Amino acid sequence: MRIKDEHKQEAIITATIKLVNEIGFVASSVSKIAAEAEVSPATLYIYYKNKEDLLVSTYVDIKKNLSDAMLKGFDNDQPIRDILRKIWLKTFAYISENGEYFKYTEQFANSPYSGLVNMEQVNQYFEPLKKVFRRGIEQKIIKDVDIDLLWIFMIHPILALANPRLCKNFEMTDESVEAAFNLAWDAIKL
Repeated sequence: MRIKDEHKQEAIITATIKLVNEIGFVASSVSKIAAEAEVSPATLYIYYKNKEDLLVSTYVDIKKNLSDAMLKGFDNDQPIRDILRKIWLKTFAYISENGEYFKYTEQFANSPYSGLVNMEQVNQYFEPLKKVFRRGIEQKIIKDVDIDLLWIFMIHPILALANPRLCKNFEMTDESVEAAFNLAWDAIKL
């Protein structure tokens, strides 16, 4: 049995994202992905069962990296607004710096592959943020609505604003990002 190499696996994920963004899911064959990653197709099968597994695992990996970035330095003892503001700024920075990842996730979310994702696993990555929402509801700081609605009003604006394809005229300055956070906060606070 061959030993897994983190660098090769990262090269495979990077190649998958690049090719899917350039030519789509269907045209991104295992052989093309392997060639882009500079590994043999057999090497790819050390890490993934098949192309479907690779595409789904890439999506899950992106979500895990996003949650790690969002929650870096997470301090549950701070005031709710401060926690959400820090998460907002970290999320905005991460998405702005990793646009190719989010181009992939946009395509993936609208593909048949999205139904293959273990959403319980993905949701676990973001559980600390959901606990903040629940605590905010209990403390009557945040509106008592479904957590998914809070997520949409707090996190989804970042996905749009940090995407230059969607917000071509949005000038990312500290002031505009802060104003956007304040709008999102105003939408969910009591």
